[in-house]
Amino acid sequence: MSRPQHFGYFFSRGFGPQGWGRDYQAWNDDWTRPDLYAHAVRDLERAGFDLVVIEDAISLGNPDTLDLRVRAAYGGPKHDPLLLAPYLFAATQHLGVVPTVNAGITPPYLAARQAATLQHLSGDRFGINLVTDVGSARHVGLEPVAHDVAYDRAEEWIDVVRRLWHSWDSDALVADPVSGHFADGSRIDAFQHRGEHFRLDGPLNALPFAGGEPVLVSPGGSPRGLAFAGSRSDVQLALAPLRVEEVRRYRAKVLDAAALAGRKPADLRVLFVVKPELVASPEEADRIVAASREPSEAVLREVALAWSSDLETDLTVLPLDAPLDPAVFGDHVSLGTIGALRGDTPDAPLRELLARKARKGRLADRGGLVGTAEEFADLVEEFGEDAGNDGFLLSGDLHPVTLHRFLDDLVPVLRRRGVLRTGYGGGGLRGNLFEF
Repeated sequence: MSRPQHFGYFFSRGFGPQGWGRDYQAWNDDWTRPDLYAHAVRDLERAGFDLVVIEDAISLGNPDTLDLRVRAAYGGPKHDPLLLAPYLFAATQHLGVVPTVNAGITPPYLAARQAATLQHLSGDRFGINLVTDVGSARHVGLEPVAHDVAYDRAEEWIDVVRRLWHSWDSDALVADPVSGHFADGSRIDAFQHRGEHFRLDGPLNALPFAGGEPVLVSPGGSPRGLAFAGSRSDVQLALAPLRVEEVRRYRAKVLDAAALAGRKPADLRVLFVVKPELVASPEEADRIVAASREPSEAVLREVALAWSSDLETDLTVLPLDAPLDPAVFGDHVSLGTIGALRGDTPDAPLRELLARKARKGRLADRGGLVGTAEEFADLVEEFGEDAGNDGFLLSGDLHPVTLHRFLDDLVPVLRRRGVLRTGYGGGGLRGNLFEF
């Protein structure tokens, strides 16, 4: 039996059109209603998953590239995942729900109050996926800031949010019906915060937590993103090539950052985001990988459309057989996203860059993510035993068809090997994540 790991789901399209452009669109589910998501999260809980993280971006992007963002529903529309959370809590008993919150546009007091409320309503199952996106600033009348400044702001944001959460001492709530004394105001911290990015007064008018703070999740693999995770996050959403040495190296960066902040490795969890393509047999996996080696023009166009949305730049109008000129991208486009497309050969023609993204590899030899449930379980065990991995977030639409493609064969295999929980303890989301 291998040591257990934590599993979650990254709801990668966000609260948007689930199934659009996929065969299961024919199920005619209404993505704007909660029923679809309630069904899905019940399945995740039955599978023994700890949490679902809901991606979000409040902006459709640059006004000049709106069509790129909505043409295939890659970048929108999106509804607010914070308001979906109560429906998901109502459908489950143990699963943690972690919607995305933008530290650049959400006032700390408002965020602290909303999170405190949802933590109480959910029985300590709420979390925040904190992002530092600067492209949305113009929608709330703010100027964008540089990448590292956005992390400085996020650090101040979560520090003051946590101070608000703890502005009531543990004994401030008296609740004595005999004396009629409900709360002791002398035990409430009416602090004033005057920081570089935020000015506000406490205390928070919400009760403190009996079961601990909401869980803080953060993405971001830049040096500043890893430093933020190490110093302040409970969970870091990790992306790295799926090789033991790369996973071990990535984890070391996060844990080194935690040590610099005076924290211990046991204080946080590093979960790698993956999107395996699970099939019934090794032969089918071999066929899929072989077919991807020479992608058709239609496949290249589909890849180009997806990357056009992420890059807010129409790649479909650029010459396929010329190198991709970085000058075509606006200043607002993420350098990390540009680098992810161009890779180690930035002078390669666009056709080759797109073909590289279209090509698939086998789980069996760690060349990609196509394989059987047994092969994926081999990878999970290998990372747990050889790299000390904490677990994984599977990624995709939050739709029952997508989930069952992952879960039907995978859950029995993972449980048989002892890496997937068979039941939940107490303590809400934090208790589940730090149970082992």
